[in-house]
Amino acid sequence: MFRLIFLILCEKFCFLLANIQNNTIFANCFRVRTRSTIKPMEKSTKIRIKDIAQRAGVSEGTVDRVLHNRGEVSAKSRTAVELALAELNYRPNIYARTLAIKRQFRFVFLMPCHVQGDYWDKVEQGIAQAVNEFADLNVLIEPYYYDQFDRDSYRCEGDRLLESGPDGVVIVPTFTQETMRLIGRLYEAGIPYSFVDSMVEDEHFVSYYGQHSFQSGWIAAKLLLGDLPKGSEILLVRMRRAGEDISNQTRSRHEGFIQYMEENALLQHYEVKTLLVDDDETDAGCFELNEYVASSPALRAVITFNSKVHRLAQSVSACMRSDIRMIGYDLLEKNVDYLRQGVVNFLIAQCPERQAYLVLRDLCRNVILKQPVQRVNYMPIDILMKENIDYYHTFES
Repeated sequence: MFRLIFLILCEKFCFLLANIQNNTIFANCFRVRTRSTIKPMEKSTKIRIKDIAQRAGVSEGTVDRVLHNRGEVSAKSRTAVELALAELNYRPNIYARTLAIKRQFRFVFLMPCHVQGDYWDKVEQGIAQAVNEFADLNVLIEPYYYDQFDRDSYRCEGDRLLESGPDGVVIVPTFTQETMRLIGRLYEAGIPYSFVDSMVEDEHFVSYYGQHSFQSGWIAAKLLLGDLPKGSEILLVRMRRAGEDISNQTRSRHEGFIQYMEENALLQHYEVKTLLVDDDETDAGCFELNEYVASSPALRAVITFNSKVHRLAQSVSACMRSDIRMIGYDLLEKNVDYLRQGVVNFLIAQCPERQAYLVLRDLCRNVILKQPVQRVNYMPIDILMKENIDYYHTFES
């Protein structure tokens, strides 16, 4: 009996030992195979005009004329050079070519005047980033400021920038009619232009960077109205400007909000009220908000479609209404303070710094480097609340 057990144990031991040896051999083979098949990356060699000329069988001067599209070159020689470029996988140093031009490019950024800490202050941070990055391309970026509550101010600054003859323009289309007038004149003058923050329907602009305003309004409704008790009152606070009732962007956000309610048959379950107030910080506007909140016991949700949600939060706090949900836009310091306190439930961010930087980057690529760029670029719709605001990083580099 003991002899049988001993023999079985010996057999299992031998089997295990063979397995270990086989695995070791396999592992060693794998390591050897890995070392033998992975090759270090070869350093790329710089392709000279001389190399292209030798491959094409033409002079260096002919190659130079083809690369820079100047002077007379026969069809046969041009074809030979282009074939050599393809065979050598030649990629021109566009930045070096641009520096050789030795001229300054001047871009104008038409934007609202503002104070420190305002939404447009963040836009200027993006402009400063672009100025630093494109300094080697000899780019000058000059802001032109207008009063966002004054249509005439917008028109005057537009006329002034046209007279200055810039190489390109970035436009914040605050006033639709005046924007259409401006871009028509820019197009006639052959001056490229782009939109930021919002855009108008036009087929000639270079690029646009901003939020999908309609979709952000749709998302805001979904966030604000989730499990809201039926029969609640919802207040939509809309800000109007002098000379034009509502901005393009806030109008589109409002449309998205209402579309969500219609798609989900919510209009029949809630009482939706709209309060139109002046888009400024006057005492009259604050009093109007305070009075409405204090006299509306059924009010359970509030939204504004621009960056002034702190005004609503101030009124809700003054009336000591902790039963009201609130959502707004943009990471202004005042807005974030109320978010951290829990007075504002959600903020929807759109990285204005990033928008400004990217629209200027694309203008440089298109105007200076003659590169194609994507026309419509929607920014991420970032949803912030007090639980994640401290982990959110805005554009820095």
